[in-house]
Amino acid sequence: MPDDPKQETFQEFKNSFAYGSRTDLNFKFLKGLSNEDAAQFFQDLLWKLGDSFNDGDFDRLIKHVYQWQIRAYSKEGKWTYTEGPFTPLQKPVSKSRLALLTSTGHFVAENDPEPFGAKNLTQEDAIKRIGEFVKAEPELSSIPVDTPQENLRARHGGYDIRGVQADANVALPLERLLELEQEGRIGRLHSEAYSFVGACSQLRLMKQAGPKWIEIFRRHNIETALLIPV
Repeated sequence: MPDDPKQETFQEFKNSFAYGSRTDLNFKFLKGLSNEDAAQFFQDLLWKLGDSFNDGDFDRLIKHVYQWQIRAYSKEGKWTYTEGPFTPLQKPVSKSRLALLTSTGHFVAENDPEPFGAKNLTQEDAIKRIGEFVKAEPELSSIPVDTPQENLRARHGGYDIRGVQADANVALPLERLLELEQEGRIGRLHSEAYSFVGACSQLRLMKQAGPKWIEIFRRHNIETALLIPV
């Protein structure tokens, strides 16, 4: 029989969730599993789904997916560092000027970084153009820490942004940090937070963008930073 162009292997199916024909950022971890492990994931998922129909407890489904995400992502990645520079703080955090830096792709609505010169790039567009993002030098967005949540935007082709759209504090905890400042847990929160799209060229991040950002932080006398990756 001639090959049916509409048929696909199980491997092609499981890989299609990671920027493929079935892009679903909640399940892109499947690409990191072997065919055997992915088959086990689906079989166990169906068993647990049946159990949930019987007793109404659907939390087990969330736990199941979460456990397999850990299993898939716990493997050693391409960018692994066995050692790195260690700079001890010169004074306690409670007396330091702290800045927030995230790789979440946040920006202020009226200050869109317009990647690739594209205006009004949507999240769907970012997912489709993920291949371009991972080759490009990242751009740093400055976000005043008193920016209302309704003025914040997030665009990132590498994770599901619905959580941060519902509550930016999930990954851009400006409100929580301002509370800690009021409580005296941190000395002072820098007036601007910083964010970029972490799905970028890692070499350009380390060798080009990163050093320029460090100079910005030094000019603002930032003494420590909270780093939040996604």
